[in-house]
Amino acid sequence: MSEPTGGETAPSPAPIVNDSTTTSGTPAQPETAAPPPAPPSKDAKTTEAAAGPTKLSAAELKKQKQAEKQARRAQAKSSGPPAPQKGPSNKEGAKSQKESKQSSKDDKSKSLPMRRRNSQPSVVTLKETKKESRKESKKDSRQPGLFFGHLYNQPRQHSIVGATKEVHPAILALGLQYSSYIVCGSTARMVAMLLAFKAVIDSYQTPVGTSLARHLTSHHLSPQIDYLRSCRPLSISMGNAIRWLKDIIIKIDPSTPEAEAKRDLISEIDDFIRDRVTAADKLIIDHAVKKIENGDVILTYASSSIVEKTLVHTHKAGIKFSVIVVDSKPLFEGKQLARKLAHHGIPVKYFLVTGATHAVKQANKVFLGAHAMMSNGRLYSRVGTAIISMLAHAQSLPVIVLCESVKFTERVALDSIVGNEVAPSEEVLSEGERQELLPLKPHLPAGLLTKLGESTDKAGVEKANSSGEVLKWIEASDNLQMLQVLYDVTPAEYINMVITEYGSLPPSSVPVVHRLSMDKQETRK
Repeated sequence: MSEPTGGETAPSPAPIVNDSTTTSGTPAQPETAAPPPAPPSKDAKTTEAAAGPTKLSAAELKKQKQAEKQARRAQAKSSGPPAPQKGPSNKEGAKSQKESKQSSKDDKSKSLPMRRRNSQPSVVTLKETKKESRKESKKDSRQPGLFFGHLYNQPRQHSIVGATKEVHPAILALGLQYSSYIVCGSTARMVAMLLAFKAVIDSYQTPVGTSLARHLTSHHLSPQIDYLRSCRPLSISMGNAIRWLKDIIIKIDPSTPEAEAKRDLISEIDDFIRDRVTAADKLIIDHAVKKIENGDVILTYASSSIVEKTLVHTHKAGIKFSVIVVDSKPLFEGKQLARKLAHHGIPVKYFLVTGATHAVKQANKVFLGAHAMMSNGRLYSRVGTAIISMLAHAQSLPVIVLCESVKFTERVALDSIVGNEVAPSEEVLSEGERQELLPLKPHLPAGLLTKLGESTDKAGVEKANSSGEVLKWIEASDNLQMLQVLYDVTPAEYINMVITEYGSLPPSSVPVVHRLSMDKQETRK
């Protein structure tokens, strides 16, 4: 081996695998020729590191590390020996040393997507399998619900636990009345909500540094509305009233004193209840009374406050008629209506929905209440209303709907699946029905009893039980789920007339009246 220039004696270098250039640019001649496909050994690396600084550029080191990673991944996948790696030759090393500064940025930008491309398939596959397994578990848990599975995600609050400190005591009490059906019916729920909002506004104080119009809606009313929604989904009329109230609050002049602004808001709420509910009901009753004649047999379904007022007012007017009340679970509202009408001296017959076919044959007119009237003329009301309307249409009976314009909406409903409300499972079976099912416990499958943690012997099965165990049977059963929706949609072709405070109109005119009432409300503001 030739001596280096400069007259100094150089130590004898160890044999290396890859050829490289010296710091002076003169290529070093190896003593023994190493096979090019063999990867560098640990001894060679340590000897090369002790000989002096590395001879590879930054770009080449990155490429070499990248190639080693790719080889290890390929070896792990194929469980075979890694592919042989070739080190850079003298020409390639000299060329890369000259162009390292120019291509370093390009190599950095290229190395990142190359690593992502090589490692991406395995990562994506893992994530996809996890997502698919989660989707399958969700599908399995929702499978008994079928089309109504999404409705079980609706919150249902039965206590004040979890309510924020911003919720007013009047709202807490009202929410519990909603969830227990003490306050039931869309009109009654809307009026009770507005009266509770009066107490909320009366006790409200605007914080320093803000205005009533900005703070009251977003920071004070929103927690109240969220709590009411958690107790039971808001009705269409409640949503219309909330939008109206927020619009009134936003338009308050910031220069108005707080006491005067609160007094004006409370007065506006009273005017809204008077105009949109009290006066509207009186006008509807006046129009509906003209549709009832002596000797008529009026059929109604469940319970509606406006239908009840119309029938009582007609009876007091001296018109002789009788009423057939058709009812169904889970609320059995028709029982209360039949009791009230009988108390006023009106002849009443009571049917369950299973006997609706016979009840329709005995009637000559049908009066129905409404939860909401959709923009396409369809009636959204208590579940079972659609059956009554179709049966009446088959018997050529006129179907008349009594509804205030505050229940009109611009929404369109095509079915009862997308938007609805589900009654809790404990409300589907009454206490008496659960007691009657308790003797069937010995006939339950052994697998279900094992899942419930009870013994399968006869002595263990015949122990004293409570009616709440029937609900546990249903919850533990994999192929049984109780479903009770509260509303259904009646097509417009089964409705002959809709009576509102604006008069009698066909279902197709509902969007026109809704737009008229909204314009009238805007002009009043």
